[in-house]
Amino acid sequence: MASVRNKVNPLLIPYVLTWRRFGFRTICSSRIGFAPSTSPSFADADTPPVAGKKILETFAEEFEIGSRKITLETGKIARFANGSVVLAMDETKVLSTVASSKGDAARDFLPLTVDYQEKQFAQGVIPTTYMRREGAPKERELLCGRLIDRPIRPLFPSGFYHEVQVMASVLSSDGKQDPDVMAANASSAALMLSDIPWGGPIGVIRIGRISGQFVVNPSMDELSISDLNLVYACTRDKTLMIDVQAREISEKDLEAALRLAHPEAVKYLDPQIRLAAKAGKQKKEYKLSMVSERTFEKIENLAKEPIEAVFTDPTYGKFERGEALEKITQDVKRTLEEEGDEEGLKILPKTVDTVRKQVVRRRIISEGLRVDGRRLDEVRPLYCEAGNLPVLHGSALFSRGDTQVLCTVTLGAPGDAQHLDSLVGPSSKRFMLHYSFPPFCTNEVGKRAGLNRREVGHGTLAEKALLAVLPPEDDFPYTVRINSEVMASDGSTSMATVCGGSMALMDSGIPLREHVAGLSVGLVSEVDPSTGEIKDYRILTDILGLEDHLGDIDFKIAGTHNGITAIQLDIKPAGIPLDIVCECLDPAHKGRLQILEHMEREISAPRIQDDRYSPRLVTLKYSNDALRRLIGPVGALKRKIEEETGARISVSDGTLTIVAKNQSVMEKVQEKVDFIIGREIEIGGIYKGIVTSVKEYGAFVEFNGGQQGLLHISELSHEPVSRVSDVVSVGKQLSLMCIGQDVRGNIKLSLKATLPRPKSKTDISVDEPVAPTSPEVNVWAAIEDVSNEQEKEVANAGPETSESTVKSATPAVLIRSAVECDEEEKSAGLNSKGDNGSKSASKSDQKSRMSSSFLESSFSSRNAKSKRRKDAILDLLSDDESEQKHTSEVGLHSKIGSDKNDATTETPMTANKLKLGMKVTAKVHQIRALGLVLDLGGGIRGMYRFEPGAKRDFEVGDELRVKCSSFSTKGVPVLSLVKEE
Repeated sequence: MASVRNKVNPLLIPYVLTWRRFGFRTICSSRIGFAPSTSPSFADADTPPVAGKKILETFAEEFEIGSRKITLETGKIARFANGSVVLAMDETKVLSTVASSKGDAARDFLPLTVDYQEKQFAQGVIPTTYMRREGAPKERELLCGRLIDRPIRPLFPSGFYHEVQVMASVLSSDGKQDPDVMAANASSAALMLSDIPWGGPIGVIRIGRISGQFVVNPSMDELSISDLNLVYACTRDKTLMIDVQAREISEKDLEAALRLAHPEAVKYLDPQIRLAAKAGKQKKEYKLSMVSERTFEKIENLAKEPIEAVFTDPTYGKFERGEALEKITQDVKRTLEEEGDEEGLKILPKTVDTVRKQVVRRRIISEGLRVDGRRLDEVRPLYCEAGNLPVLHGSALFSRGDTQVLCTVTLGAPGDAQHLDSLVGPSSKRFMLHYSFPPFCTNEVGKRAGLNRREVGHGTLAEKALLAVLPPEDDFPYTVRINSEVMASDGSTSMATVCGGSMALMDSGIPLREHVAGLSVGLVSEVDPSTGEIKDYRILTDILGLEDHLGDIDFKIAGTHNGITAIQLDIKPAGIPLDIVCECLDPAHKGRLQILEHMEREISAPRIQDDRYSPRLVTLKYSNDALRRLIGPVGALKRKIEEETGARISVSDGTLTIVAKNQSVMEKVQEKVDFIIGREIEIGGIYKGIVTSVKEYGAFVEFNGGQQGLLHISELSHEPVSRVSDVVSVGKQLSLMCIGQDVRGNIKLSLKATLPRPKSKTDISVDEPVAPTSPEVNVWAAIEDVSNEQEKEVANAGPETSESTVKSATPAVLIRSAVECDEEEKSAGLNSKGDNGSKSASKSDQKSRMSSSFLESSFSSRNAKSKRRKDAILDLLSDDESEQKHTSEVGLHSKIGSDKNDATTETPMTANKLKLGMKVTAKVHQIRALGLVLDLGGGIRGMYRFEPGAKRDFEVGDELRVKCSSFSTKGVPVLSLVKEE
């Protein structure tokens, strides 16, 4: 028994003395859990202990906004945090926690950090990264963190400089709700529960508009068809933050949306207050870094007059003004050092900045004059230049005052789109705007690091502003990337990015619906110290960086002539009345129109690009088997083409998209693609091929993805050629034109059709093919997609419809190898020596390499089954209009020189003996709606199509004198009546 006891309690402490034996209470984060009411007796000392049940005291509030049930819960999760709340909407849950440092570090700012995180477990997915875990914060996470930070930061008390960290993470996501707004409200509730001094609560709401009707708390599906995405944050009576993405919404409609959003957002406040009353902590008395009245007055008396002298001189530039103000600060510092005022030296920078703020604001309100001497509604001087970097796809330089931004546009393939791993929203985006704020733009020294919250936020704002005017993806399938490089910064570089990006897109040839421009509006207000209400205020158009720093708001508004496309409002005081916010829309609209006028003078329509630098995009249709051949094993072949040419290739179901830097690169890629998988043969089309064998009568050429064609000696040159080897040799690469198909089914190629005709007095042959005059790339449909369905359409359509349909269809041609042609020549030679009855016809089926389809042979065997022969003829007669058109194209060159074979033969007919132009006597075998099926003897069937105005009253068994005029693609003779002399 002792050994057993030792295993249970290695420290040899008797079980009767353990904590849970006496039913002691467990204290955890001010919440109490009790051990089980029934505990083992002393007699049962050897019985294994039973775990107690901890009772977690939780508090919850339920309410409804926009027909959606919302729950706030605390006490169950993250109980050690200063404040923690789980907010749930449908099946999406977000946890937000808040904590504050205990130390009193000396600083003059609020070190507030807001982190938002989306982990893949929230949607039941394992990350696809190498380590199978989430990495650095993604752009969306940074943006959501900023969305939470902006409305809560102004509500911390002045002088509260303790470090605060807010962390929001998504616990589960059903994909129906965007967790960003939920995280903002949960963070507000967590701050209310904590002991951190904060002037909340706040409410955050999202408003959409579908078919002209506003929607509160729209789902992701509703948001995808909405022309407005408004996120609004407020206290009970003041606005704190606005974020808008819209499709040219008017100022009037936007104001209506804001008026609706405020009362809906206020509905979040009372549940938070009730939850804090149940489970909140008492706010602690934190030490505030406040400036004594005596010290402030002392520094103000030393610095006020020199600062006023600087701010009343409009000749100062940004850096000259900054140097003068810094000199004033140093002069005050020397005075305090001489007097030994340690307190004044400690708070000097913050106090001097407060004096600057008072001087600037008082002068704007009382005199209506700004730092640079402009009127309140005046826009700074503008400079626009589009296409300043002609080698790039698109570029523009935009300057407004001292702010200067260089924007460039790069076009790519659909496969270059950015892949997104967010819990909600689309999986990729094809339009990206990357904003860069290098240290030199403010004459500073700094280190370039990874993703910067400010850069990501400014770039996304400009991206949303321009997204509304881009053409649809079906009309413009490119992936577009804009790079915005800030060259000089003195206020509102994000809005300068909107203007420069719009011009760069026009310069790249993208058909934008409208130009987009943007500017920032500021506010300077005078507040009653006793009530905190605004007594007087002034609205500033196109603010400087200094006016942004010393003012109350930074209201960025971008849009077109027709309406607003994006808004971002940041507020420094603890809220601004909504009436003043709406009043700012009008001066922003007037200033935007001035900027748009200057931009349109520089470039007002998409530019026509130079072929040397403009990118090219081509979409081709192929069968999936052909695309698999192009990709190669593990995509090796596709990557090799991209490395050799520099182009981008994207493959989807039956579609091949190629994006090249210019036309020459595009031609190289198409050549390589044609050699690998080819394209559907088109009469008159020019193809590049390689000579594989040379014969006395011509050469065989491999082209178009392994297909073979015959280059006859007569098609080598406009001049007579005695030997084929004098012109071509094995391995030589040629550009050839497809001119038709011979009787045996070989593709006929011509070299002379691609060569210029010699200047001599020669007769022009009517059958000479003409080279295409346009270098446009055609999109060929796969043969298997055309032949069967189109034949049925032709059979059911009238003559005019049938003819037009066949014109658009590619003729079906049959390819035979050089070896097979050699065998045919030998067979033909034996037959010419008298062996008429022992030789059978050529094979009836040959495999075609065009679009991975199989076509029937040109001739049927004499020993073929009767049913198969009959079905083939009836099938052809059902669309004889198509066959007539086809034979007029494919058989054009076969008819040349056939008159000398125009002889009458009465010998028994065989498939080998029937030649073009041969006259025979045939019997009517069947009478069809569009023509006759004729029996030529020897088991050979032919077809005759009724001619307009000709005799049609035939009977089965009638004998007719006919002539072989051509052959169908399936080898069936097409006959015509011989007129009796």
